[in-house]
Amino acid sequence: MDIKIIPLSADDMKQKVKDETKLGFGKIFTDRMLLAEWKPDQGWHDVRIKPYAPFMLDPSCMVLHYAQEIFEGLKAYKWADGRVALFRPEMNARRFNQSGDRLCMPAVPEELFLGGLEQLLKLEADWIPSAPGTSLYIRPAMIAVEAMLGVKPASHYYFFIILSPVGAYYATGLDPVGILVEDQYVRAVPGGTGEAKTGGNYASSLKAALVAKEKGYEQVLWLDGRHHRYIEEVGSMNMFFVYGNKIVTAALNGSILSGITRDSVMKLAVSLGYEVQEKEIAIDDLMSDIKAGKLTEAFGSGTAAVVSPVGKLCYKDEVVKLGNGKTGDVTQKLYDTLTGIQTGKIRDEFNWVKFVA
Repeated sequence: MDIKIIPLSADDMKQKVKDETKLGFGKIFTDRMLLAEWKPDQGWHDVRIKPYAPFMLDPSCMVLHYAQEIFEGLKAYKWADGRVALFRPEMNARRFNQSGDRLCMPAVPEELFLGGLEQLLKLEADWIPSAPGTSLYIRPAMIAVEAMLGVKPASHYYFFIILSPVGAYYATGLDPVGILVEDQYVRAVPGGTGEAKTGGNYASSLKAALVAKEKGYEQVLWLDGRHHRYIEEVGSMNMFFVYGNKIVTAALNGSILSGITRDSVMKLAVSLGYEVQEKEIAIDDLMSDIKAGKLTEAFGSGTAAVVSPVGKLCYKDEVVKLGNGKTGDVTQKLYDTLTGIQTGKIRDEFNWVKFVA
């Protein structure tokens, strides 16, 4: 893949944050970005790495009116020996194209997705933080940029990758979070776009998230759109529930995002001797199991937070607590092992880590 490198002037260079403990999440962006365009008669073309800058878009740009947009999220880690590591990036490339297919968008060749990302990371390597708990968050995305009012697949797209040095997703780190079970609004239904990583799914979740925040909860746990009975996922995470040595998660049903961290947690848990089960989970049964002491821990999984323990659930104004207010042993072990693999502190037995050459 021929990628043009547009020089970065002194005026384009940004001041890096000196105290990496103050990075926050998703507010700081590096000097450069990757951008490519697609048209039916040209395919993917004009691939370039350029200074980070706003797009000039026509007001009739189709993404602004019909929401034809997809994205991904992954991280780069700077290891103690100086190498730059990615965690299962090929899965992000595949899921990106699965999302694109659902929204009638052109497939991005892995050579462009992964090769372009690698070249961008080489140029921006100085931006990768090295303090504990930090990483470089990577956001590949595609938007429809054809200037036209009319409901149809666009004929012009931008594929781009931007980078953001980040700290912990939650300001409280690995402290258990509170989750409100949503029983009124719906995030996705079978046959919809729930299993695609598209912005519309997140826009539809904002109202419930605001309600949860007003009530003192960090996240919303969605129930299925058909029966309002079965657990699906949290806004930014898949959910897991621990019954002693058994870990249970909702089965993929077409309205749940197939999380890469979810898949990693499941494989890792089996290797550590836990039983993993995917099945329908009724919220009433879950609440009963918590009150009876059968369910001992709960946690979410996702690229941003990796593993996030849950300290309490609220459903129909009934609040139940899990554990003693601290991160459970199973959750902690999975978090330590998974982040240890990602950062080079624990041997990668799964061949998940890919290095930027």
